Amino acid sequence: MSWRNTREGYGTMAIGLHWLMAVLILILYPLGLWMVALDYDHPWYRRAPDLHRTLGVVAALLLVLRLGWRLANPLPAMAGRPWEQRLALLVHRVFYLLLTLLPVTGYLITTADGHPLPLLGGLELPALGEGFENQEDVAGEIHEWLAHMLIALVALHSAAALKHHFVNRDSTLRRMLRPADNREE
Repeated sequence: MSWRNTREGYGTMAIGLHWLMAVLILILYPLGLWMVALDYDHPWYRRAPDLHRTLGVVAALLLVLRLGWRLANPLPAMAGRPWEQRLALLVHRVFYLLLTLLPVTGYLITTADGHPLPLLGGLELPALGEGFENQEDVAGEIHEWLAHMLIALVALHSAAALKHHFVNRDSTLRRMLRPADNREE
């Protein structure tokens, strides 16, 4: 078992980051939908957004770690036809784009009133202030649409992984479930 990727498969770190981010996304999306529908008098009216922001910051930090890990490790050889491989690369790039834009729009929503974004450990990310008219509403609309696009992409990604596993019967899904074997370590 290897921490690092090989040409044959993903390492423990890449697999762990993939699944940890997947779980966070699958928590953040329904939490976001639920929290915006809460009444002002609901006990979670203030706590749910705080939880959503905290998990969003964790996801953003994991994304930075994941991108760094991805750049420092080889990409395992891809299965499928050339057009499937190109589509898979495009989907992953769109994932990274959406996962970058979602925290940015979340930041713009949270800091539109001039208050800093509270981070883990009592740290704060300073507010830039209102950068454009109706920043909170505009950024909120964009954030919502990006989240819907992300979940649609997650569904497509999951369907493709299941297709590779059950129809093509290749190792695409298994490689994301079991770390690569690197006998040189």
